[in-house]
Amino acid sequence: MKKSGGGSIVNMSSVAGLVGLGGGSSAYSASKGGVRLFTKASALQLSKAGHGYNIRVNSVHPAFILTPLMESVFRAEAEKTGRSYEEVVQMRADWTMLGCLGEPDDAAYAVLYLASDESKFVTGTELVVDGGFTAR
Repeated sequence: MKKSGGGSIVNMSSVAGLVGLGGGSSAYSASKGGVRLFTKASALQLSKAGHGYNIRVNSVHPAFILTPLMESVFRAEAEKTGRSYEEVVQMRADWTMLGCLGEPDDAAYAVLYLASDESKFVTGTELVVDGGFTAR
Protein backbone atom coordinates (compact mmCIF):
# COMPACT_ATOMS: atom_id res chain seq x y z
CA MET A 1 0.00 0.00 0.00
CA LYS A 2 2.83 2.36 0.80
CA LYS A 3 4.46 1.74 -2.58
CA SER A 4 1.17 2.20 -4.45
CA GLY A 5 0.43 5.54 -2.78
CA GLY A 6 -2.12 4.54 -0.17
CA GLY A 7 -5.14 2.44 0.49
CA SER A 8 -7.63 1.33 3.08
CA ILE A 9 -7.46 -1.19 5.92
CA VAL A 10 -10.72 -2.31 7.51
CA ASN A 11 -10.54 -4.15 10.83
CA MET A 12 -13.46 -6.22 12.11
CA SER A 13 -14.38 -5.62 15.73
CA SER A 14 -17.75 -5.85 17.46
CA VAL A 15 -20.13 -3.79 19.54
CA ALA A 16 -18.51 -5.72 22.40
CA GLY A 17 -15.48 -3.50 21.77
CA LEU A 18 -17.60 -0.40 22.45
CA VAL A 19 -19.86 -1.39 25.34
CA GLY A 20 -19.66 -4.05 27.99
CA LEU A 21 -21.62 -7.23 27.46
CA GLY A 22 -22.55 -9.79 30.09
CA GLY A 23 -22.53 -13.53 29.98
CA GLY A 24 -18.84 -14.15 30.52
CA SER A 25 -17.71 -12.13 27.52
CA SER A 26 -15.00 -10.07 29.21
CA ALA A 27 -12.10 -11.61 27.25
CA TYR A 28 -14.01 -11.22 23.98
CA SER A 29 -14.85 -7.60 24.81
CA ALA A 30 -11.24 -6.88 25.73
CA SER A 31 -9.99 -8.30 22.44
CA LYS A 32 -12.52 -6.33 20.40
CA GLY A 33 -11.72 -3.18 22.35
CA GLY A 34 -8.09 -3.82 21.48
CA VAL A 35 -9.01 -3.97 17.79
CA ARG A 36 -10.76 -0.61 18.17
CA LEU A 37 -7.74 1.12 19.70
CA PHE A 38 -5.28 -0.67 17.40
CA THR A 39 -7.30 0.76 14.51
CA LYS A 40 -7.07 4.30 15.85
CA ALA A 41 -3.34 4.05 16.57
CA SER A 42 -2.72 2.54 13.12
CA ALA A 43 -4.74 5.31 11.47
CA LEU A 44 -2.48 7.88 13.13
CA GLN A 45 0.69 6.02 12.23
CA LEU A 46 -0.21 5.24 8.62
CA SER A 47 -1.68 8.61 7.66
CA LYS A 48 0.05 11.30 5.64
CA ALA A 49 0.50 13.23 8.87
CA GLY A 50 1.98 10.17 10.59
CA HIS A 51 4.56 8.88 8.13
CA GLY A 52 3.30 10.00 4.75
CA TYR A 53 1.75 6.65 3.87
CA ASN A 54 -1.76 7.84 2.94
CA ILE A 55 -3.33 4.65 4.30
CA ARG A 56 -6.75 4.92 5.93
CA VAL A 57 -7.58 2.53 8.79
CA ASN A 58 -11.10 2.03 10.17
CA SER A 59 -13.04 -0.60 12.08
CA VAL A 60 -16.50 -2.13 11.72
CA HIS A 61 -18.47 -2.99 14.86
CA PRO A 62 -21.41 -5.26 14.12
CA ALA A 63 -23.87 -6.48 16.73
CA PHE A 64 -25.97 -9.59 16.20
CA ILE A 65 -25.48 -10.64 12.59
CA LEU A 66 -27.32 -13.87 11.83
CA THR A 67 -24.43 -16.00 10.59
CA PRO A 68 -23.99 -19.76 11.02
CA LEU A 69 -21.75 -19.02 14.02
CA MET A 70 -24.40 -16.87 15.71
CA GLU A 71 -27.04 -19.47 14.94
CA SER A 72 -24.95 -22.04 16.82
CA VAL A 73 -24.48 -19.62 19.73
CA PHE A 74 -28.22 -18.99 19.88
CA ARG A 75 -28.97 -22.75 19.70
CA ALA A 76 -26.53 -23.42 22.55
CA GLU A 77 -28.13 -20.64 24.60
CA ALA A 78 -31.58 -22.06 23.91
CA GLU A 79 -30.48 -25.50 25.06
CA LYS A 80 -28.79 -24.09 28.17
CA THR A 81 -31.72 -21.89 29.21
CA GLY A 82 -34.62 -24.11 28.16
CA ARG A 83 -35.92 -21.43 25.76
CA SER A 84 -36.67 -22.18 22.15
CA TYR A 85 -34.22 -21.08 19.46
CA GLU A 86 -36.86 -18.68 18.17
CA GLU A 87 -37.25 -17.12 21.63
CA VAL A 88 -33.50 -16.56 21.91
CA VAL A 89 -33.36 -14.97 18.45
CA GLN A 90 -36.32 -12.72 19.26
CA MET A 91 -34.75 -11.70 22.57
CA ARG A 92 -31.59 -10.58 20.75
CA ALA A 93 -33.65 -8.82 18.08
CA ASP A 94 -35.55 -6.98 20.82
CA TRP A 95 -32.24 -5.63 22.14
CA THR A 96 -31.87 -3.53 18.97
CA MET A 97 -33.72 -0.32 18.21
CA LEU A 98 -34.84 -1.75 14.86
CA GLY A 99 -36.19 -4.94 16.42
CA CYS A 100 -34.33 -7.31 14.12
CA LEU A 101 -31.01 -9.03 13.67
CA GLY A 102 -28.49 -8.03 11.04
CA GLU A 103 -27.72 -10.03 7.93
CA PRO A 104 -24.20 -10.74 6.66
CA ASP A 105 -24.69 -8.20 3.84
CA ASP A 106 -25.24 -5.45 6.42
CA ALA A 107 -21.68 -5.87 7.71
CA ALA A 108 -20.30 -6.54 4.23
CA TYR A 109 -21.65 -3.26 2.85
CA ALA A 110 -20.05 -1.37 5.74
CA VAL A 111 -16.70 -2.94 4.86
CA LEU A 112 -17.25 -2.19 1.17
CA TYR A 113 -17.89 1.47 1.95
CA LEU A 114 -14.78 1.81 4.11
CA ALA A 115 -12.61 0.01 1.56
CA SER A 116 -13.87 2.18 -1.30
CA ASP A 117 -12.87 5.65 -2.46
CA GLU A 118 -16.30 6.89 -1.34
CA SER A 119 -14.84 6.97 2.19
CA LYS A 120 -11.67 8.83 1.17
CA PHE A 121 -12.09 11.30 4.07
CA VAL A 122 -12.78 8.65 6.74
CA THR A 123 -9.99 7.27 8.90
CA GLY A 124 -9.53 6.29 12.52
CA THR A 125 -13.22 5.78 13.10
CA GLU A 126 -15.58 2.98 13.92
CA LEU A 127 -18.60 2.18 11.80
CA VAL A 128 -21.23 0.65 14.05
CA VAL A 129 -23.63 -1.79 12.36
CA ASP A 130 -25.90 -2.73 15.20
CA GLY A 131 -29.54 -1.91 14.53
CA GLY A 132 -29.29 0.73 17.27
CA PHE A 133 -28.06 -1.67 19.99
CA THR A 134 -25.46 0.78 21.31
CA ALA A 135 -27.96 3.69 21.27
CA ARG A 136 -29.66 2.28 24.39
